[in-house]
Amino acid sequence: MDDAIARARPENMSPTEWSLRLELAACYRLFDRLGWTTQIYNHISVRVPGPEACFLINPFGLNYDEVTARNLLKIDLDGRKVEPSPYPVNAAGFVIHSAIHAARHDAHCIAHTHTTAGMAVACKRDGLRHDNFNSALLYGRVAYHDFEGVTTDVAEKPRLVASLGDKPVLILRSHGLLVVGGSVPEMYATLSTLQKACEVQMATDAMAGPGLPIGAAVLAAIPAQNAALARGDARPGQLVFDAALRRAGVRLADLIGP
Repeated sequence: MDDAIARARPENMSPTEWSLRLELAACYRLFDRLGWTTQIYNHISVRVPGPEACFLINPFGLNYDEVTARNLLKIDLDGRKVEPSPYPVNAAGFVIHSAIHAARHDAHCIAHTHTTAGMAVACKRDGLRHDNFNSALLYGRVAYHDFEGVTTDVAEKPRLVASLGDKPVLILRSHGLLVVGGSVPEMYATLSTLQKACEVQMATDAMAGPGLPIGAAVLAAIPAQNAALARGDARPGQLVFDAALRRAGVRLADLIGP
């Protein structure tokens, strides 16, 4: 972070929170460039370190390319603003996020999307098939949650948590995709793999002829291969996240906001 961006930090805000705000705002811009948006809906949320359980989330009513470090909302586990803002909270949309943030201490960043490919796979009875390179990388890491309608009922929270278990990926049947990460970059890296897997499955399902399955022994070895690749990675997903931001032309200086 250069000096000008550091100096733009509000006086009452910690450097850690300011960095998180910039990173999360950058992620919203990246999702917008990639087309992973559904107008003003869906969320990417990040836990703010501190004694109180607080989270950053997009202001309801803004497009993803209008989200900035300064206009991100800071809310509690009940979806209430803990700092003043002229923007409302989509409290109904935070039901899913609040349930998982509260139950999973490793869930520092959560993203929920309604991409066409993701929803298409979520609508398939058998869900995501582990028969392409990207979906194979997610073998053993995907959970499912049955559709219960629009997620506004807090009574669904324990069922969401139980469905996810200890997995980083939750396919919400007939609904969309959800990914949990230890950081914004880790979440992005997992979601990009999942999104590509869904796109490839949708494409192969449109082609004539039977699919080619991957052998059970090969799939069973992949979790260990993933673990070996991740060893020594100081911050999982950072390199691919930074590269994606460069490719999308997202610059921190443009994310500060008024």
